[in-house]
Amino acid sequence: MGREMVESSSSSSSSFSHFAIFHNYPLISAVLAFAIAQTGKFIITWYKENRWDPKRLVGSGGMPSSHSATVTALAMAVGFNEGFGSSFFATAVILAAVVMYDAFGVRLHAGRQAEVLNQIVLELPTEHPLADTRPLRELLGHTPPEV
Repeated sequence: MGREMVESSSSSSSSFSHFAIFHNYPLISAVLAFAIAQTGKFIITWYKENRWDPKRLVGSGGMPSSHSATVTALAMAVGFNEGFGSSFFATAVILAAVVMYDAFGVRLHAGRQAEVLNQIVLELPTEHPLADTRPLRELLGHTPPEV
């Protein structure tokens, strides 16, 4: 009897359903939050600057923070799915905290440094070897309210 249980449990765990991903609510929540935030950036750019900027659909930085939206949705969905006392929820919350800290800390300052470096390169004489350097991306991080 023990051998039959082992065989049936191993065969059921090794079976794969192509539709199982559609029942992974944390994944769906995270992807949906990312898509909504990125679409929001695209629409906000159009509203504020009266121009369509397709890069806003995939680019980082700006309001709203798709990184924060994604990890927050993931953590909440894991909490509802696995329980708010589970180690899975704890892991998701720590991941969210690290990502959000990185967004308004490290990446915000890296963007500010890129802005300064771009200005320095613009002021270089044309004969300087770095004068024709491609500008660095400046919009990398978020301010705390954006996060």
